[in-house]
Amino acid sequence: MTVPNTSEKKPFLYVVVCACGIAGDVGKLITAAHERQWDVGVVATPQGLGFLDTEVVEGQTGYPIRSAWRTSGEARPLPPADAIAVSPATFNTVNKWAAGISDTLALGILCEAYGMGIPTAVLPYLNSAQAAHPAYRQSLDQLREMDVLIGSYEPHRPKSGGGADRFRWEEALDLLEPTLTRCP
Repeated sequence: MTVPNTSEKKPFLYVVVCACGIAGDVGKLITAAHERQWDVGVVATPQGLGFLDTEVVEGQTGYPIRSAWRTSGEARPLPPADAIAVSPATFNTVNKWAAGISDTLALGILCEAYGMGIPTAVLPYLNSAQAAHPAYRQSLDQLREMDVLIGSYEPHRPKSGGGADRFRWEEALDLLEPTLTRCP
């Protein structure tokens, strides 16, 4: 793992990764963020962690992947977030987050982000049967009320595991960049 260059301050992006088939491609978002002069740290849901190549992601970001709460006295492994991208976001995470459920580190960070005024974008990845559920639509409405920026991904057919080719990882950055005061 490389140590990030701290001589120039870049905005710091937390990428929250959930458990779904395309999660292993999160390196595409990390690469795009680095190209746009962001530093990046990854926070995975406990189930999402199993979809990641930890060594590759940590090598790419220069930071450990966070998935569990810190113990008392343990140092913070990531700098504070200037923005958060939840990508890919599952049905489960979207609904729990909107309801204020904070039963994982990832959800805890998301629930606190609202109160801290941290710009947050979400790129949902789910199937059309899940998207048809009334709780999901209500959750998106709740997140919009919280000023969460929501990506444009169209849900794929159930049982197809599809749509990975249409998932625009960089859309999270497109949504977030106008909300930030760029660091010198």
